[in-house]
Amino acid sequence: MTLLTVGLNHNTAPLAVRETAAFPPEQFDDALGDLLRLPHVEEGAILSTCNRTELYAVTDAPGDGTLRDWLCRQRGLSAHDMSGHFYVYRDRDTIRHTLRVASGLDSMILGEPQILGQMKDAYRSARAARGTGPLLTRLFEHSFAVAKQIRSQTDIGANPVSVAYAGVSLARQIFADLSETCAMLIGAGDTIDLTARYLAEIGVSRMVFANRSVERAQALATRYHGYAIALADVPAHLAEADMVIASTAAPGYIVHFSQLKAAVKRRRRKPMFVLDLAVPRDIDPAAGELEDIYLYSVDDLQGVIDDNLRSREQAASLADGMLDARIEEYIDWLDSRRATDTIKALRRQAEAERDEVLDKARRRLARGDDTDAVLAFVGRTLTNKLMHPPSATLRHARGAHQQELLTGARELFQLGEPEHDKDDDDIT
Repeated sequence: MTLLTVGLNHNTAPLAVRETAAFPPEQFDDALGDLLRLPHVEEGAILSTCNRTELYAVTDAPGDGTLRDWLCRQRGLSAHDMSGHFYVYRDRDTIRHTLRVASGLDSMILGEPQILGQMKDAYRSARAARGTGPLLTRLFEHSFAVAKQIRSQTDIGANPVSVAYAGVSLARQIFADLSETCAMLIGAGDTIDLTARYLAEIGVSRMVFANRSVERAQALATRYHGYAIALADVPAHLAEADMVIASTAAPGYIVHFSQLKAAVKRRRRKPMFVLDLAVPRDIDPAAGELEDIYLYSVDDLQGVIDDNLRSREQAASLADGMLDARIEEYIDWLDSRRATDTIKALRRQAEAERDEVLDKARRRLARGDDTDAVLAFVGRTLTNKLMHPPSATLRHARGAHQQELLTGARELFQLGEPEHDKDDDDIT
């Protein structure tokens, strides 16, 4: 059986391809069930995110074409056009890849933690569909333990590398207690969505979402338990906000100097954190001159992001070095399992042959045969039955293969070193 991974990610496929290859949530369960019904697929799981779609399988198929063709059919993709986007990993390479993905070492944003949760979701779905047997169960659970070790023993996730995370981390330095703060988020794109998620995680109690499309603002407000307003209503609500974070595609300022000045006055000099993540800028930079306004732009964060990215790259190098020992742990377990399976098969075969000989012995005793003669029959027959298959294999093997088998047999049966004398050399 082979551990196999077939997939594509941000390194091998453009966004348009990744979007098409990803499984929509409403189709995921049916697709997973169909994967598990494929011939030769003993175990299987699907990991599908915005940046990667991967199939994990335990299979006895001779190649990877079955999984690649299945994925193309499922997602309506041309196998010919997709050939340059797929990667394939087998056995040891699959183990290394799985551990790297879980640890955030293969992510677009190095060290990002979301992928671990996504892998756990994929594993839970596969288990629910009875798609994970002993090999994938052990592989996923092992990868989760390795990811935890890497996060606790390196700085892979210690420093922010996105503007949203860097900005929120900066806000945490300014506000001693975030549980009573109100954040106004202007825009409704991915950056604002990510920022809102970070704010929710650190305990911001109230969020106001402002956008040209109130419907899109409302969608975010529903997700993060806030409320939505139109852009035109921003000036009226500015004084409520302890922090203002803006990221839109507007060609000019959304928030002007005079509006922030009026808001500060209404707040009675209570400080306001203002973060402009837009290019071109959404907030009049002159507002930074106001004494109680802490205004930051993307440029102010970029140096922090670059420094943190270099720190993560150093941590990633250390983490990659840690993987070797953890890969060997899984392989040792796999070897032990294979040995156990072989031992069980040997024992079943030996017990079947024993039972067959004992049945014959009982029939002989029942008809009155001499007991010593029956015992001699049992010993001789069992010896012949147990020794014939390995003896025949050793006798018919040739060349280097025979030498490997002979060496293995001596070790397996603890025969010691072979004794050579003149008579042995004359044997043909």
